[in-house]
Amino acid sequence: MSTGPSETEDAIALSGLQHLVFCERQAALIHVERVWQDNGATAEGNILHERADLPGADNRRGVRVHRAVQLRSERLGIAGRADVVEYHADASVPGGFRPFPVEYKRGRAKHRLADEVQLCAQGICLEEMHGIEVPRGAIFYGESHRRVAVELDESLRLRTLAAAQRLRVLIETRTVPRAELGPKCPSCSLEPMCLPNVTGGRGKASAYLAKLTMPREDE
Repeated sequence: MSTGPSETEDAIALSGLQHLVFCERQAALIHVERVWQDNGATAEGNILHERADLPGADNRRGVRVHRAVQLRSERLGIAGRADVVEYHADASVPGGFRPFPVEYKRGRAKHRLADEVQLCAQGICLEEMHGIEVPRGAIFYGESHRRVAVELDESLRLRTLAAAQRLRVLIETRTVPRAELGPKCPSCSLEPMCLPNVTGGRGKASAYLAKLTMPREDE
């Protein structure tokens, strides 16, 4: 999503769990320092989300489809929004429909754990809101036009709970972890502000400053 964090006084942003699993420093810059910067990737993501971000509902082959659904979980202490929640007919649950969250992502399936944690958090919110088990959901990747099914199993739920707890600690202690330069850094919209090449390791900042102040050979 192109917008920054949307924490309320007692809840952290659901989207922050995806940020945290992708990179703790990115999560802290966004949700502690309130830094945000769009780039080409986030702009593409905005376009993909345009329809999903418009609140509304319709029916597709017997499936009720709700867009831009507001979510909240007291257990995780989070609040946010699901791109799409499908309600599939299921006579075994109260009301006859079971929620099925669908998260929209640009690109192809990569860094999937971060995406899956975000989806799992949505499922946990829906369970609390409806009192119905939500065992699975899906992630739609825009580049591949492919929907990937995700089982919201116990392992993923524990990872999601841990992510929520860790993000809350970072926010409450106003901690911004040290940068760790890695393959995902060039794709991050915050890379120009994070400066992992400069700050990602002991001595790198001082070495960078020393290089800037070294006299040139022609001086």
